[in-house]
Amino acid sequence: MTVRMKLENIIGLEIHVQLKTKSKMFCSCSNKGEDLPPNTTVCPVCLGHPGTLPVPNEQAIEWSVKSALALNCEIPRHSKFDRKHYFYPDLPKAYQISQYDEPIGINGYLEIILNGEKRKIRIHRLHLEEDAAKLLHNDKGESFVDFNRGGTPLMEIVTEPDIRTPEEAGEFLRELRLSMRYLGVSEADMEKGHLRCDANISMRPMSSHDHPPTPSLVKEGEVLYPKTEIKNLNSFKAAERALAYEIMRQTKVWEETGQAPEVQGTRGWDESGKTIVQRIKEEANDYRYFPEPDIPELDFSPDWVEKIKAELPELPAALRQRFIKQYGFNSIDAKIISQDKALASFVEKVVSELLGWLESSGEEGSAEEIWEKNKAKLSKLVAGWVLSKLLGALNKASRTLSDITPENMAELITLVYQSKVNSTNAAAILSEVLSSGESPTEIMESKDLGQMLGQEGLEGIIDKIIADNPKQVEQYRSGKEAVLQYLVGQVMKQTHGKADAAAVQELLKNKLG
Repeated sequence: MTVRMKLENIIGLEIHVQLKTKSKMFCSCSNKGEDLPPNTTVCPVCLGHPGTLPVPNEQAIEWSVKSALALNCEIPRHSKFDRKHYFYPDLPKAYQISQYDEPIGINGYLEIILNGEKRKIRIHRLHLEEDAAKLLHNDKGESFVDFNRGGTPLMEIVTEPDIRTPEEAGEFLRELRLSMRYLGVSEADMEKGHLRCDANISMRPMSSHDHPPTPSLVKEGEVLYPKTEIKNLNSFKAAERALAYEIMRQTKVWEETGQAPEVQGTRGWDESGKTIVQRIKEEANDYRYFPEPDIPELDFSPDWVEKIKAELPELPAALRQRFIKQYGFNSIDAKIISQDKALASFVEKVVSELLGWLESSGEEGSAEEIWEKNKAKLSKLVAGWVLSKLLGALNKASRTLSDITPENMAELITLVYQSKVNSTNAAAILSEVLSSGESPTEIMESKDLGQMLGQEGLEGIIDKIIADNPKQVEQYRSGKEAVLQYLVGQVMKQTHGKADAAAVQELLKNKLG
């Protein structure tokens, strides 16, 4: 018998971020092995030969502290490395150098915004470890081990079980990846394995806790049930789909048996759309952790930590808020801009150059006063021309942002803002700027693409179009408003595209009654 139950999802994530240091975690081998033939960036240390001694990568430790601070973590005064024991073909030492009870960062959080609601996802810990090698399988059933990846530095970031939906998990992963890229510590490319995610999920009846449901925080002493860890999540969409499937599967177990799955286990995500049992989940004591005897304990002085904290760059969430408040971008445009650090920098330089153009325009007031007065219009122009027109033109021409200067982009936007060129001709000027590198004003003048500013001349052309198209005029006056666009088109043709289409339409409406 199936019983309907009101269940709450309890989701936590374990994310591995591969650091882009020049060398591996405990030896001097290149950390670029993924681009080289198998087993060519190896040495006795990362191959686990007897008698070798690991030497920690100072850059990896500093970047881990930097990342922990960016995630609002506390940095304990002491940290240490431990040996995590398990046997697997990709682990030649039969143990992994990791961290157990004294990680680099604890008690942090990362804020996300989903559907307009802000959610704070707590970070349980951030620790540093070495990666295992990579197993390669062919269609003959043969397996090979590539040790190039073995020993590369990994940060593991473990969240508290604060996530309640697959969509929240996906948004958290996106924001975390963006933060790592802004920090410059990792490419965080999921397709290349630079960012890998395991998702832990269990469910519980709403009656098992005495505070309001979703999005409640799990408190100490509350009832939790056996969790399932989902492996092989190599994309945001895979993480969301796998969690959605597991919610469906576990809900069915609860409703059919009246209880949770009996044991916690590990399941792999299959792209056919379901999770598959892999093994019973290990507990921490199964790994027989003990302190790594060959590496001294780490001692982080408060002054050193404060120095790293002072050097943190502006992170995406802060940048979005500043762009909204300072420049007037809407939240959607600010989010799109923040997705690429280079794009955000470009937009900021465009705005800076645009302020210079406004200052010399003859308009009353300082550049900042002009911007404040016309913030809604100017921010819309910048966002529209950069995010839509420019990025579209770059993509079409197979070019990049480096092929246009912020000065030229700001100059073009100024011409549009001052109604010296209409949007159609401005798009043509933009294409020419990309191909020739000339300034927008030079192109506008040399190709006679400037906008007609004299209403008297424009009215004369409109009067002629009305006189030459009596049939269409009669149709419009009888209620066929779509005909107006035909008449607008005829005026634009006569003016060689130099008139302002909106002004033409307004004048036509007035003259046609």
